[in-house]
Amino acid sequence: MAPKAPAPGTGTSVWHSLKVVAWSFAGIRSKEGYQDDLARVNPLHIVLVALVSVLAIVLGLIGLVNWVAAP
Repeated sequence: MAPKAPAPGTGTSVWHSLKVVAWSFAGIRSKEGYQDDLARVNPLHIVLVALVSVLAIVLGLIGLVNWVAAP
């Protein structure tokens, strides 16, 4: 089944890419939603949002560990 074409006026956005990456991190997504995302997202946006998200998570964990382990 081919991905659906995006509706007129519904371009990709960073916000939509952020939601796609968040669903990916959570590991839950319907097949229909996945197919819709494939048709609508810009791969470059996904890569950039994913890298920034991973960096934010890693820095947050490092900060949390430093805060908990501080004397």
